[in-house]
Amino acid sequence: MPLSIIKGDITKIKADAIVNAANETLLGGGGVDGCIHRAAGPGLLRECRTLGGCPTGEAKITGGYDLPARYVIHTVGPVWRGGGRGEREKLVSCYVSSLALARNRGCRSIAFPLVSAGVYGYPKAEALAVAVETIRENLPENTDALLVLYSDELYSLAGELFPDLTAG
Repeated sequence: MPLSIIKGDITKIKADAIVNAANETLLGGGGVDGCIHRAAGPGLLRECRTLGGCPTGEAKITGGYDLPARYVIHTVGPVWRGGGRGEREKLVSCYVSSLALARNRGCRSIAFPLVSAGVYGYPKAEALAVAVETIRENLPENTDALLVLYSDELYSLAGELFPDLTAG
């Protein structure tokens, strides 16, 4: 199946690329961003310092360093401010930009966290719907995608919304 949803730790996923829900500085932070930086080792931060940050809705790519993934694609999701300030469009752009970078590097597998649904406050059900819809519509042929969820709560919600994409 080209897209599956799993519960797990994205830093342990063996894929051509994993996506980091980063902040605009790309210099590490909390949540999945901090976990990826810690697991990748200091080389990731050194390379991120050369990129000059990343605007919301866009993505940049680095090496994977000590991760089992070849690449880390850093994307900056929108902070939820009620939904009337272009949040959905920017979130869609995060996934589209990430998939384009993966395609350009010849990646056949990519793993995503649920972008913007943590400290950025995007409503979880809406974030899941945007992720699934956008990945399905933009996933390159012969490429597999995982949506890697970190909590039982999120995975249960995904199972209710997208039972065809979860293991049960």
